[in-house]
Amino acid sequence: MGSTNGWEMARRPFLASLAALGVPFAVPRSARADAPRHDPADFPRNDPARVQSVVGSSHGNLEVVRQLVTEQPALAKSSWDWGFGDWETALGAASHTGRREIAEFLIAHGAHPTIFSATMLGDVDTVRAYLTADSALFRLPGPHGLTLLAHARAGGTEAERVVDFLIDRFGADDAPAAVAGDAEIDARYSGRYRFETDPPVEIGVAVRNSFLLVGAGEQPNSRVVQVEEHVFHPTGAPAVRLHFDVLDGAAHALTISDGPLTIRGGRIAE
Repeated sequence: MGSTNGWEMARRPFLASLAALGVPFAVPRSARADAPRHDPADFPRNDPARVQSVVGSSHGNLEVVRQLVTEQPALAKSSWDWGFGDWETALGAASHTGRREIAEFLIAHGAHPTIFSATMLGDVDTVRAYLTADSALFRLPGPHGLTLLAHARAGGTEAERVVDFLIDRFGADDAPAAVAGDAEIDARYSGRYRFETDPPVEIGVAVRNSFLLVGAGEQPNSRVVQVEEHVFHPTGAPAVRLHFDVLDGAAHALTISDGPLTIRGGRIAE
């Protein structure tokens, strides 16, 4: 960055954005009922840690969702940016993971139903009404770039009529973009990249099942899509760019750009 102040302004949103690249979710202490209240300086905004907790837990932990929303009903409408503008509501999380009980609980407590929640819940009449009014909604990506049809499939047997309707009217989803998972691609990009943030952050890159994956931890799991040579974007954030600097057939650095924010990390030698 051009200055220390500029770095400090960019560092925190960058660290928060790493969730989009596979940082595992954990319920922070402030989400527990016995935890102290958040900084009063945040008032009247909701505690960011509790917002992240309810959205993250809506992927599959009804007990935590029930505890948080019962204590603070406004959290049923929570929305969290997992990184680079990949916004997800609590209901959106339950919808793409097929968590019917969580979705119904959130809606009963004030969450705003969407075409994605109706699709997962198997409400074919509502889905048909949406798409009759605007057929382009079929191509509207949900959180993490997941399609409407993917939400229908997540709904299981209760959403089979929606699956049939979508395929009959619009056809199957386009095949996901892939990068050949051969030894050359693996050698070119795979490895660890270190960003000198405070504290330092490492991101892993790997090729698995014909997809290039980026993320924290030993098993990167966030799919990225190639847009040009050595340039990719996360599936949930098509405006973001991950640019690998390649020399003699091997990447030596990774630059992540999101609007005014640009961070560069070096590849760690094996």
